Amino acid sequence: MMKNWDIKKLRDLADIRVSNVDKKIYPSERPVKLCNYMDVYANDYITGSIQFMKGSANDAELERFGLNIGDVIITKDSETPDDIGIPTVIYEQIDNLVCGYHLALIRPDNEKIDSIFLSKYLSTSRVANYFALHASGSTRFGLPIGAIESVEILTPPKEEQKQIATVLSTIDRAIAQTEAIIAKQQRIKTGLMQELLTKGIDENGNIRSETTHEFKDSAIGRIPVEWEVKELREVSLIIDPNPSHRYPPSSDIGVPIASTENFVGDNDFDLSVSEKVPFYVFEQQNQRCNFSQTDVVFARKGRLGFARYYGESEKVFSHTVVIFKKRDEQLLESHYLLWLVRFRDFFDQLDKRMNSNSGVPTLGVQFLGSVPVRIPKLSEQIQICSTLDSLEMRIEEEKRSLSKQKRQKTGLMQGLLTGKVRVTSLNKE
Repeated sequence: MMKNWDIKKLRDLADIRVSNVDKKIYPSERPVKLCNYMDVYANDYITGSIQFMKGSANDAELERFGLNIGDVIITKDSETPDDIGIPTVIYEQIDNLVCGYHLALIRPDNEKIDSIFLSKYLSTSRVANYFALHASGSTRFGLPIGAIESVEILTPPKEEQKQIATVLSTIDRAIAQTEAIIAKQQRIKTGLMQELLTKGIDENGNIRSETTHEFKDSAIGRIPVEWEVKELREVSLIIDPNPSHRYPPSSDIGVPIASTENFVGDNDFDLSVSEKVPFYVFEQQNQRCNFSQTDVVFARKGRLGFARYYGESEKVFSHTVVIFKKRDEQLLESHYLLWLVRFRDFFDQLDKRMNSNSGVPTLGVQFLGSVPVRIPKLSEQIQICSTLDSLEMRIEEEKRSLSKQKRQKTGLMQGLLTGKVRVTSLNKE
């Protein structure tokens, strides 16, 4: 243990109360905002921006479970013991906010412990393991109040706690800002896809409008007069790489087999834990598909509709995907094909065809081939892809930044909350 750091029971640092305030509204009680299980589970900090459920509480409940800035709350119950005791901290004073059911309210003694430091410490793997060990139940698990009171907290001097809390809350804000940027850019991308893949770009680089450009009717709505609507099979080969739908035999050496479970992010595969299959399986699939880096791999089971390029590394596929390959270099750009089958309208067309049949059709080659798609001229396809690619590159850059920030946070928590890294030396750096 670090010099000047103590180990104390939580009961010696805070007052702990298990809430019994349910979600029912009683006319005889006062209207309140309920801080519920998912509010705690999904947020590191509770702020006024959260849309709280309306509830009611009597005077005694308001006195005992009304929430103040600096209070820490943990999830007291869970369906699994390894996902219990998730903490948050009340970051802003919110009028009439009450701690709801299945939660424990922890009110720190401000003379002894900083509330953000405590919340972060309760989220460490050491405490998570303790809570998992002490959670009781069979189909649903709960933390006895005695177990919560007895959890041991490694406590540096108060000033050092505050400095640690400042460092960790600062990186939390940076993460939240990056997540907000990504969410905003994703919304922009969705809107831009809708505009570009239904209206396109004219010769002056402007998105078309029916007030300034000529449109025509088609089987899937209004389209620019320069465009055509074709069935997907007319512009793309659609190949089932594994028509037997059998899982190939595994091998110690060979080629990794991928399914939709190996899709990561919007564009990649994670094959690090994939089973390998003999090389002849790759040869058989490659003979059918003639794999190219720009082939589009489309999920028809599991993560339905997710699509990405085949990519550089050799791989084979389970029955969960089909391969789209452009038919004609002069008719279709590979990247436009990728954006086309990611577009919301493509899924809408799939849904219409599913609803028109009895039962749920399999997304087989013939079924997918019948879906109508909008086809601009090749030069316009390239312009559309360039615009969307540029935005997606910015999103991917922000995602890499977010991943780096989260790794930094994990490292800082492991170091600062155990005393292996002293916040004083960190500040000097």
